[in-house]
Amino acid sequence: MKKYLLYSLIAVAASSCSDFLSLQPEYQISENSFYKSPKDFETALVGSYAGLQALHNTALIDLGDLTTDNTDIKSTSPLVAEAECDEVNLTASNDFLNSVWSNSFATIARSNNILSRLDAVTMTDAQKNQYKGEALFLRAYAYFYLVRLFGNVPVVDVAFRSPDEIMNFDMTRRPVAEVYNVITQDLIQAATLLNGIAGLSKSQASVGAAKTLLGKVYLTNKQFDLAKTVLKEVIDQKTYSLNPDYKKLFTNGNDELQESIFEVKYLSGNVGEGNSFSTIFMPSRFDVGMFPGNMQGAGRVLPTRKMADSYEKGDLRRTASIGDSVKLISGKYEKDLFGLKFVDFTTGIVGDGGINFTSLRYADVLLMYAEALNETSSTADAHTYLNTVRSRAGLPAKTGLDKAAFTLALENERKFEFFLEGQRWFDLVRTGRFQVVMNQYFKDNGLNFSVADHEVLMPIPLREIDINPNLGQNPGY
Repeated sequence: MKKYLLYSLIAVAASSCSDFLSLQPEYQISENSFYKSPKDFETALVGSYAGLQALHNTALIDLGDLTTDNTDIKSTSPLVAEAECDEVNLTASNDFLNSVWSNSFATIARSNNILSRLDAVTMTDAQKNQYKGEALFLRAYAYFYLVRLFGNVPVVDVAFRSPDEIMNFDMTRRPVAEVYNVITQDLIQAATLLNGIAGLSKSQASVGAAKTLLGKVYLTNKQFDLAKTVLKEVIDQKTYSLNPDYKKLFTNGNDELQESIFEVKYLSGNVGEGNSFSTIFMPSRFDVGMFPGNMQGAGRVLPTRKMADSYEKGDLRRTASIGDSVKLISGKYEKDLFGLKFVDFTTGIVGDGGINFTSLRYADVLLMYAEALNETSSTADAHTYLNTVRSRAGLPAKTGLDKAAFTLALENERKFEFFLEGQRWFDLVRTGRFQVVMNQYFKDNGLNFSVADHEVLMPIPLREIDINPNLGQNPGY
């Protein structure tokens, strides 16, 4: 059974070189004809980055937002996986968990394939540093989602060449500390290798992206001094700044903006490179007249009424994030809440949205740095960075908060700043507030649900346990 799992990883790695480029037919690509030139590694990396499309397209939004007080379902026919997220009652058969697990390990396999072949190919040192740095970043990126969602996971840091190698590899789950060590070392090395590499797009790993993700890793592990240091380095690069128009971050043409640190590219045009945000964030109605061809909404991830009403007066993020009235086919408007971020009103094809998903952006750096300052007895200084983000939102500055009050203010700020970006669950779990917030949310809404202690981790997908019983299951599932 273990053999089947690793064969799958090899198959994914061998077929990853597609998507955005016109390539040799995949059935003609083999280890003997590929990874022979710098161009081959560029192509392989394109395939690795393209794999992030599936990771962020719905699965991480459902796991990161639908599991929280931000959103709920108003679909007439919700999927079982969606209902489980909405009730914070996930099972090992949840399709979103399967998607994140398989896509993350596919990204890891692709990275390992690239890393294992670089030294055998003649290229410049700059090229080798870039490709290695990008592959290390992608491996760390995938593992960071895995370890936060599932806790202990297998650590696969080699590429396999034979069935014997597969069968002899230890595929048991490794302790969280060991996984984080791999992530940290990959990101430190990636930042070093990518330093000074020019001409990188925002959809490629960079020194700024590696350090930003490393800062988030340190923050998650409560290594606040380390987080403070590396996030200040990103700020001092002076490479990034807040985009003056918050709405532009989530609408057509959001490529390569000054606030973007790392983004996942999508492309409309019915070429298989689009996203599904335009349907899942819109109400489940047959009479929506907001898209070409009157494409229907699905109502799968919608703002709660409390979320819509909780924005401070004058918060510019409100109108950029949430719509209140739906235009109907008749031309009339009707009151109904829906999400606006990443919704592509230029396409009328389901799953064909062409707006990029910005995974890492400068506002996150500022708010993470404020958190690190607050946690290291520098609360007075932390106000500056919190208020920089609030100023862009058109809000007055916060002043004179003590550490506890600042912590709650920061939690609230992140709730609105990153609404519908899949961060809320990760933020609440990271700060130990998930159960408190969600149990109060369920109580306030008269819902007979609650979050048990074990539910701050997700269950290991049953499909993976069937393939490899040695994985075991997380406690409580």
